[in-house]
This record gives sequence, C-alpha cells and structure tokens, in this order.
Amino acid sequence: MPRGGVKSALSAALCAAALGLSAPVLAEAPSAAAQAETGLASLIADRVDVSADGVIEARGRVEILFDTYRLIAESVRYDRRMDELTIEGPMRIVSADGMILTAESAQLSSDLENGLLRSARLVLDQHLQLAAAEILRVGGRYSVLDKTVASSCMVCIGNPVPLWQIRASRVIHDSLEQQLFFENARLEVMGLPIIYLPRMRLPDPSLERSTGFLTPKIRATNGLGVGLKLPYFITMGRHADLTLTPYLSSSYTRTLEMRARRAFASGTVEVNAAVSNDDLLPGQTRAYLFAKGQFDLPRDYELTFNIQTVNDPSYLSDYDYSDADRLASDVTISRTRRDEDIAAGLIYYHSLRASESNDTIPSTVGYARWERRLSPDLTGGIASLSAEAFAFDRRSTTDVIGRDLARFSLDADWQRNWTLPNGMLVGLQGAVSLDYYGITDDSTTPDGTLRLAPFVATELRWPMARSGANGATQVIEPVVQLVWSTPDNSDIPNEDSLSTAFDEGNLFSLSRFPGADSYEQGFRANLGVGWTRYAETGWSAGVTVGRILRFDTFNQFSPDSGLSGASSDWLAAVNLTTQGNLSLTNRALFDDDATFTRNDLRVNWANDRLSLGSSYIWQVADLTENRPDPSNEWQMDASYVLTPGWTGKADWRYDFAASRAATAGIGLEYANECVTVDLSLSRRFTSSTSVRPTTDLGLTISLNGVGNGSQGSSYRRSCAR
Repeated sequence: MPRGGVKSALSAALCAAALGLSAPVLAEAPSAAAQAETGLASLIADRVDVSADGVIEARGRVEILFDTYRLIAESVRYDRRMDELTIEGPMRIVSADGMILTAESAQLSSDLENGLLRSARLVLDQHLQLAAAEILRVGGRYSVLDKTVASSCMVCIGNPVPLWQIRASRVIHDSLEQQLFFENARLEVMGLPIIYLPRMRLPDPSLERSTGFLTPKIRATNGLGVGLKLPYFITMGRHADLTLTPYLSSSYTRTLEMRARRAFASGTVEVNAAVSNDDLLPGQTRAYLFAKGQFDLPRDYELTFNIQTVNDPSYLSDYDYSDADRLASDVTISRTRRDEDIAAGLIYYHSLRASESNDTIPSTVGYARWERRLSPDLTGGIASLSAEAFAFDRRSTTDVIGRDLARFSLDADWQRNWTLPNGMLVGLQGAVSLDYYGITDDSTTPDGTLRLAPFVATELRWPMARSGANGATQVIEPVVQLVWSTPDNSDIPNEDSLSTAFDEGNLFSLSRFPGADSYEQGFRANLGVGWTRYAETGWSAGVTVGRILRFDTFNQFSPDSGLSGASSDWLAAVNLTTQGNLSLTNRALFDDDATFTRNDLRVNWANDRLSLGSSYIWQVADLTENRPDPSNEWQMDASYVLTPGWTGKADWRYDFAASRAATAGIGLEYANECVTVDLSLSRRFTSSTSVRPTTDLGLTISLNGVGNGSQGSSYRRSCAR
C-alpha cells in the first residue's frame, strides 16, 4: 500500500485508541501480514493519553501491527505534526522477512522506515546478530550501523567472548539486495585478531545465492601433500551459477575445478569438471568432465543425458572425484504411464579397470523398448506385450573376441489367479518370447538366428494366518510352482546373462537369467515356504526357505552359482525389524551337507545418538562371473553423538580373503549455532596399475550465519548450559 496510506492507518489507530476504540486484546490482534493485506493498523496498550498539543502517547506493553511490521515497546509517543515516533524500550521491531531490530530507544518516522535507534541490535534470519551503538534507518531499505560487532555465537555473562566475531567501524545492511557491507573489518577468533580487511561484503544469511567465496577446505594426501581448495561462487542470473575452485598443494598440483548449473523452464543441466598439472604424472595435463541433464518433453516424455569422461584412469581416485571404475555416457528418451513404458537410449562405456580392454568390451550400446499392460476381457487376468530392439558394438574386429550383436525381441505374457473355497490360490501363467539375432565378427555363430521360447507355469499358494491372545499375527504360506519351457538349440552366445542371482525375489520366476540371451529350460519345480510374525508391540520377523527341483538338467548354470544340478542349493532368508530401530537381513545358499555357497548379512541400528550399519558377504569363487577368488568382506559405517555438538564417524571395509583392510575412514564433526568444523581421515589400501594406495586428510571450517549460512543441523547452545 502507498506510504501515505500506512501513515494514515497508524494515525487512525492511535487516535481511535485515545478515544477508547481500540478493542482487540493481544491474542486476537491481526497479524502483520493481515494488516498489510487490509490496509489497517492495530494498537494495543495499557494506557493511551492525548496531550493538548495533539501528541498521543501509548504506555505499558505497547504493541502496534501495521504494514509488514510488528512493534513492541514500553512507550510509544506519536507527534502528529512531525509525523514522528519516539519510542522507549526495551523495544523490538519484527518485519515479515524475518529481520529483527532491538534497541533501548528510538526516534523513527511513523512508517518505521527512517530514523535512529540507540544501543541497538540487528538480527538477520534469526541467526546473525549485529550489535551497534546506533542504527540509522534510511528509506526502509538501508540500516547503517556504527561501531559494530557481528557474530552468530551465543554470548553469556560467564562467557562474554564469542568463539568468533567481526568488528567493524561501520556496517551497511541493504535489505533489498540482501547484502552486508563492512568497513575496517577485523575477524577475531576467541578474542584474538586473525585478519583485517578495509572493505568486505557478505551476503545476508537469508540470501540463498550470492557471488563470493565459499567455505575453503584443507586437504592433505600422501600423493599430493597439503593443499587448499578455495571455491568462488558466481551467480549468473536467477537460473544459472558457476563455481570455480583453485586447488594448490605443497607437492605441486595446479588444479582448477569447475561446477556449472543451469535451470530451464523444462529441465536442468549440471557440469562438473577439473584440469590438473601435478607431480604424480609430470608433464601431463589431467582432466575429467561429468555432465548430466534432464528435460521434460511434450506428451509426458522425458529426455535425460549423462556424460562421463577422463583422460587418465587414476585421476578420479587420486583427487577423490569419483569411485567409478567404469564410465557410462548415455542419452535416453522415456515415458512411463500406468499401463505403458517406452524408452530408447544410446550408451557408451569406457572401463578404467586394468583387467578390462576397451577394445573387447561392448563399448557402444543402443536400445529401444516398448511395453504395454492389458486386462483382457475374454480371459481375465493381466497380460503384457513388449517389443525391444537392442544392439552393441565392440571396437575390435578380431574374430570371436570382437563379436558384435543385434537383437529384436517380441514378448507376450499372461497370468491369472483363482481363489478356492479353502483359501488356496491357484495361478496360471503363460509367456512366449520371439527373438531374432544378427551377429557379426564371429565365425563360430551363424548370423540371422530366429529363436522361439514358450513358458507355461502353474502355481499353488496356501496362505494361513493365526492371531494369538497377545495380539500377535502369524502368517505362513507354502508355495509350489511348476514351470516348463522348451530347450534352446540356437547356440546364441550368452553376452548379458553371465552373472546370475538366486534369492527370494526370483525364487518363483520363470527364468533366473537376468538378460535375454539365455533362458531357463526344461521342466522344474520351484518350492518355498514363508513365515512372518507381526507383534502388537511393533516388531516383525520373517523367514523364507526355498529350493528348485529339476526334472530336466541342461547344465546351464555354473557349479558355484547355487543353481546347478538336479536340485539347487537351499535358499534361506531371514529378516527382523524391531520397534527399537533395529533391522537385520540375512540370505544364505547352502547344499544338503550345509556347505555354503553364499551368505549375505546386513544389520542396521539407530537411536538418538548412535547410527550403525554393518554388512558381511561371503561367496565362493566363480570363473563364470569373473570371480577367480572367493569374496569374503566385512563393511561397517557408524556415527555417534559423543556430546551435544560433537559427532564421531567411522567406516571400514575389510577383505578377509586378502587379510587386509580395503578402505578405512574416521571423522569428527563439531557443529553449534555459529561454527561447523569437519575433520576427516581416510585410507584406501587397494592398489592396481591405475589406482594407488592413498591417505586423505580433510578439514573444513564454516562460520555459520555468514556466507553459506547454517550448514545442516547444529547444536544451539544456551547460557544455562
């Protein structure tokens, strides 16, 4: 509303109060936002007097609401001729944007936008406090503070010196641009001067984006020595920004890191990159680039892309940019609806593993897929139709090892369930797959192969439930599934189904091969039983036991997969969840002699102070899955709140097969209302021709309330503590 209207509303409120017409008590007073919306003002006070010269004075618990302001004081004196307020405190002015002004006394214009506050304090975003001898308000936009001390730390009588503070001869706060300008600024830590700057600009803590330096980070590694990262953030309009981070270290690395982001009306793009010259590879320029984006297209389609490239296989690990050892660049167009899924994409793979050659792995992959789910009226149940085109190319043209492949597939599936009077569920399922393969650079495999693979399955489930007197519910469900599929005599090479899995998720699947090149053949019975108990107190436990019996054996699976032979290994899966935030999952494969093929264990537990996650995996060697040695690893990650504000962290991965740790790390973080300190130490013990053992020490110190603002959750101290 116009400024004159605000003055008129405030004058009218004071005059009405003087005549005894200001009715509302404090609890019923309209909010400041409501006052601005209606153009009204409201005054609440214990007493209102009008002098002969027209001066109106409100005294005793005075509260005035108008425009976007809320004024609370002991006494407010309004001179109508001067249109000026004389305020005696302690007083407080709160604006709708969260700015708080407190003072002992003030001389202000009636709209509170001009005037002087004495012994004042400016609080921004309920975090950063600026105390000054005087604050001059100019035009409702600027607050000029003289002889200022700024800090976000708690100050108490017993501890009058804050952890950090900025002293300045003058500070100007621009509420429109949300900026703070310091003159003759001096940063003090625990009362000791650290740095002096004649001019300094900081963003208002309520400002989300502003050009300037971000929190620096100290990083020390055994390869690069002690170094400093100093990021500089650049805003490029409302929808784009750029962060440049120089990184210099004692062992000579000259690195420039970059992150660019741009938001569009229909999507986003982000690019992360770096370029380095260092002593690890003297004379060589090392660089990487990761880019990703997402865009909404017409008719509910979505376009996504991802670019990953690096010119040195050890660069990402040396600088801790990524743990990836295979890079994938792709572009995809997709649409997913309730009964339809469409996707098409192109992927380029580049391996950083010393054990893999980029000439012989499928480096370029293209695909297009359509799938539709139907509910046929004639047969009932649920049916699905799908079509897929798939192809990959290897760089090598050498016979067999340079094999290229193209496939076109049509698939149809139908299933329906019936419930018998005794509660049993009977299911019937049928599926058929028609594949055409075109293969080149492989003289051992004919080109132009057509394959038809039908499946028929029937299933019987009998869920039984029982409720106990204590309110617990138990459910037991035995399942028998019979599956038949024709033998595959096509000699199609298996490229996409070398790694198989056997778990409770695919116990009752038509085929346990993950890809399309191979499918499970013959007549077999999938058997299993599941038991679950739900307690009234909130905890639950479940057990699943299953096995596969084969009437036809085609030796499709490796002996160490747990799926080979006339009968598979036993599958046993256990899960436990308690009301006390404990969750446990264990999955095991073992034969009739209790010889284990695989065992996975995962435990998570958390309370207000401790968060613990641990996993253990053991599996036998399997050359088919490119695992020449057994895997036997234990991994742990934990965090513990030592005291309010202090948090310790640890992670660990130990390789029992190699009798050594693979990675280890510890961290210590302290966070309160004014500072966050993050110290971390990590070690990677593994090595190869492209990866070096590395020790990494990191230190980050953030002053909360300035620049970045408060980072995450922190412990807010009080003088009582």
